[in-house]
Amino acid sequence: MKKYFLLASLLLFGLSQAQIIRKYSNEFLNIGAGARGLAMGGAVLSSQDDVYSPMWNPAGLMSIEIDWQGAAMHAEYFESIAKYDYLAYAKVLEEGVFGVSVVRLGVDNILNTTQMIDAEGNIDYDKITKFSQSDYAAILSYAFHPAGNTKLDVGVNAKIVYRNVGKFASGYGFGFDIGAIYKGDNGWKFGGMLRDATTTVNFWSINQKELSTVVNGEEFNPAPKDKMELTMPKLNLGASKVFEINSSVYVLPEAGINVDFAKTAALVSTDFASITPYAGAELGYQKMIFVRLGINRFQSITDIEDLKRKVSFQPSAGLGIRYRGLTLDYAITNSGIGGSNFYSNFFSLKLDMGEFRND
Repeated sequence: MKKYFLLASLLLFGLSQAQIIRKYSNEFLNIGAGARGLAMGGAVLSSQDDVYSPMWNPAGLMSIEIDWQGAAMHAEYFESIAKYDYLAYAKVLEEGVFGVSVVRLGVDNILNTTQMIDAEGNIDYDKITKFSQSDYAAILSYAFHPAGNTKLDVGVNAKIVYRNVGKFASGYGFGFDIGAIYKGDNGWKFGGMLRDATTTVNFWSINQKELSTVVNGEEFNPAPKDKMELTMPKLNLGASKVFEINSSVYVLPEAGINVDFAKTAALVSTDFASITPYAGAELGYQKMIFVRLGINRFQSITDIEDLKRKVSFQPSAGLGIRYRGLTLDYAITNSGIGGSNFYSNFFSLKLDMGEFRND
C-alpha cells in the first residue's frame, strides 16, 4: 500500500510543478518497441525493417515489400507495478507503406486515500478508491521513396498523445517525427530520425477541486502556462552493415548517437545539446535463430554513497526465433542507474503475412 500511495503522491506533485518546457515530456515514447530493438540497446535506427519501425525510424517500413505485418509487445516494470504494451499494423500500398501503432504505459490500481479521513479525524477505509496513471499514443506512419530514389527511404509519424492521472488531470498532445534511411555502397546503411520535429505540444486539463485535496490541502489554481508542456526535438543517428560469416551465419552491428537539444546528464553535455552514444549487434543463424546484445544511455552520475562522479549505462540482451512468417523475440535490460538490479523483461511477437503467402 505504501509504495502505491507514494507513487501517486509523486505523480501529483509532478503535475503541480509543471513547466511549459520539460526535458522528459512524453518520455514513454522514447522507450521503443519490439524486443529486437530493445535487446540491441536501441541500435536499430538503420536496420529495423518491419512493423516495429515507427518507434525507431518510420523509414524502415519501406523494407516491408509484400502484403502486411502485425505485431504485439508486452513488458512490466518495477515488480509488475508499471505495464507497457504496443500493438501495430503495417500495410504495403502502391506507392509506399502505411502503418498504425498504439502504445500504452500505465500504473494501475493506485490507492487514493484523500477521502479516508474526514474533518473530525475519523478513518473510513471504505472511502479508499483506486485510479490509474496512464500514457497513451496513437501513431500513424507512412514511408516512401522520394522522387523514386530507391536508395533513400523516408518515413513520417503523426502522433496523438493522451495522458491521464485518474480524475485529477488529463492531457492531450500532438506532434510529428521524420526519419530517413540511406542505403550506401558496400552494404552500409545510414539512418536518422528527428523525434518531435515540430515540437510536440501537450495541453493539460486539471481538476482543481480534486487536486487541491493533495497539494498542501490548499486551493490549487495553476497559471495558464502550467497547463501546457512542450516536448523538444531529439535527433537519433545510426549506421550498420551486415557481415556474412558463412552461408548460414551473419553478424549485424550498429552504432550511433542520440542528441538531446538540452543539457542532461549525458557524457557530452552543453547548454545547446547533449550527446549519448549507443551500440548493438545481432548474430543470426539461417535467419531463424538470433542472439542480440546492446548498450545505451551512458550518463555521468553522482554516487550517493561516496559522492563521486561515475559513468552509468544500460546494458541489454535478447534472443529471437523465426518460423516462416512468425517471429518471437525476447529482451532483458535494466535501468542502468548506479549498477541497478531492476531488470525488465520484454516479449514481442510479429506476424508477416507476406512470408506466409510466399510459402
